[in-house]
Amino acid sequence: MAYSVSQNKDAFLKMCEESGTSFPYSEDISCLAQKMVIAKKTVPNRIVYQAMEGCDGTYDGAPDELTYRRYMRFAKGGAGIIWFEATAVLGEGRANPRQMHLTDKTKDSFAKIVNDIKETGIKENGVEPIVIVQLTHSGRYSKPEGTPAPLIAYNNPIFEKDNPIDKSRIVTDSYLDTVQEALINGAVEAKRLGFDGADIKSCHRYLLSELLSAYNRDGKYGGSFENRTRLLTGAVKEAKKLTGNDFIITSRLNVYDGFEYPYGFAVKEGCGITPDYTESKMLVKRLVENGIDLIDMTMGNPYFNPHVNRPFAQGKYDPPEHPLFGVQRMLDGISEIASEIKGTPVISSGISFLGAVSANVCAGYINQGKFDFAGYGRETLAYPSCANDIVSGKNLDPKKLCICCGKCTEIMRCKGGTPGCVIRDGEVYMPLYKKFVLGKE
Repeated sequence: MAYSVSQNKDAFLKMCEESGTSFPYSEDISCLAQKMVIAKKTVPNRIVYQAMEGCDGTYDGAPDELTYRRYMRFAKGGAGIIWFEATAVLGEGRANPRQMHLTDKTKDSFAKIVNDIKETGIKENGVEPIVIVQLTHSGRYSKPEGTPAPLIAYNNPIFEKDNPIDKSRIVTDSYLDTVQEALINGAVEAKRLGFDGADIKSCHRYLLSELLSAYNRDGKYGGSFENRTRLLTGAVKEAKKLTGNDFIITSRLNVYDGFEYPYGFAVKEGCGITPDYTESKMLVKRLVENGIDLIDMTMGNPYFNPHVNRPFAQGKYDPPEHPLFGVQRMLDGISEIASEIKGTPVISSGISFLGAVSANVCAGYINQGKFDFAGYGRETLAYPSCANDIVSGKNLDPKKLCICCGKCTEIMRCKGGTPGCVIRDGEVYMPLYKKFVLGKE
């Protein structure tokens, strides 16, 4: 069944009535233009452009032509925080052959793009955006040479079904020690290169995220809550200690996976996929105790249940729920977990399906003290200037909105594909869609 994103308030309210959902809503969106100081860094507004991987770097992991184009569009767009995409800290942990990879060979290119993002933001908008790099290990989704080369925390029959991954691909505790060290070193290097912060990525079933549900893993990284969260909390603690009080340490964090126990985080044994945020609340409190400055919350797995983290209008399957249920679960769940760590800022996710009213809904939550930032993902590819429109108090233009069709993801899933908005940025990305998805030159 196909849906459509909200084009205006009336359409949104009608959709809420039809789906049985409800959201706070504010006509006054001025809170999204407010500044906030995090780790001595002044964030110019409450709009975050989330990490959107382009799979368009050079083969040695440096930003390439399309990478630069995307980030200069983001810089002109006026977001307070620009979350630089997934950047591997170990070569074998790259998700594709063109994923960003921070090495001695590529580090100067990272310093240049960060500087250019900041200079462009100042030139175009009069304010300097905060730039955070997402440090990652792709785990079971590793494909450094373009073919699957998974490195897993444990075997998972939900994903592997009747073709389990060989146990030799289960990473050892000593290897995970190396991953933690690489993430810490990556944060230190990121500061030196001019980034304002580093994200110790733990979401969407990449390696650190998968460890959160490693209930049946042996050793110091599995079983107990203490063990399953050890790598993440340890990396955050040490990275913060080494980078100091003027550098943001954060995490893009899965607070709910949407899989049954023992294969999903934040579910209760015997309760299907019903969320149970007990451990999520324990984890965010532990991260705050270990010095984290900001938490960017998300849910689900875009490879397996994308309706959970990026509710769509059209997709490869009919979702088991109305898209607004997914948005409500995301925003209400984030709000509930954020209430445990008052004083530590939290970013929301999953709002693109709200369309023209996304700013109004996020302002409703922010005005109630539920979370602090509106995190935009797919919307930024379609409508890179949306932050400037929001901050200036304008209504978002329905003709520029992401329509949540999933074509950007379709390109990403194809070998060699470099994703972008096929609909709103068609001059560049429609030919790529035809080539990589449709097989037409």
